Amino acid sequence: MIIEIDNGSGFCFGVTTAIRKAEEQLKDAGHLYCLGDIVHNSNEVERLGSKGLTTITHEQMEQLHDVKVLLRAHGEPPATYETARCNNIEIIDATCPVVLKLQQRIKKTYNTQVKPQIVIYGKRGHAEVLGLVGQTQGTALVIESINEIDKIDYSRDIFLYSQTTKSLQGFKAIVEEIGKRIEPGVKFESYDTICRSVANRIPQIRQFAQQHELILFVCGHKSSNGRILYGECLDANPDSHLISNETEIDPAWLEGKEKIGICGATSTPRWLMNRVKEYIQANYNVLGTN
Repeated sequence: MIIEIDNGSGFCFGVTTAIRKAEEQLKDAGHLYCLGDIVHNSNEVERLGSKGLTTITHEQMEQLHDVKVLLRAHGEPPATYETARCNNIEIIDATCPVVLKLQQRIKKTYNTQVKPQIVIYGKRGHAEVLGLVGQTQGTALVIESINEIDKIDYSRDIFLYSQTTKSLQGFKAIVEEIGKRIEPGVKFESYDTICRSVANRIPQIRQFAQQHELILFVCGHKSSNGRILYGECLDANPDSHLISNETEIDPAWLEGKEKIGICGATSTPRWLMNRVKEYIQANYNVLGTN
């Protein structure tokens, strides 16, 4: 049997930058607070935790004073920066540039329109979405799928944005359906704000899945883009399995397989995919190609 790791899988630019900033601070000081999990992968959170990174909640941050706090790639609402100012907290800002630009666009729409109806295609409660909604003082409407578009007021102007890690196909379907329902004379503007580091991976990861008999998709259970990419793998290859680490591998999956592929989300560290590969090599008759 041969096992291969997808070269396109692994951290995106935003996550890589956040982790680099965290490691630089930890090397200098030995300790750093991070507001929320630095990445939606518990294995990477544990690795950095062992180096001195402490994950805190917004409530815990409100109790801190005169410390440094890292803001992860997902971004934060304005209220978080105000808390930092009031508590003399030094912010290490690792907000992804793509997310930051989206926040600025939403804030501009909110500030330049009279009571605008801003709709965000995203997951309610997701860290990035909370930051986006915060740009509108909590007034933006969040819809998770096309099944929720009845919540939109089609008699008012609509400004549609998307969480950066949502499905491009899903966004286009929502745009098309809103276009059918909008009332005459009402303005509808849609902005494709989906990160291409996720969207562009879909064709590549589908091809990778089709080239292997078995796919092990390594991903944290909290990863939003992971669920999207795993869904694409499963559609391209029904013999695809989502695991968070090597302990979740079912030996029965490997029986009779000659070509195994390992891939992951933009929040999946390369070292973890390598560990899955090494575990299989150590316990089964498998050769690695990369």
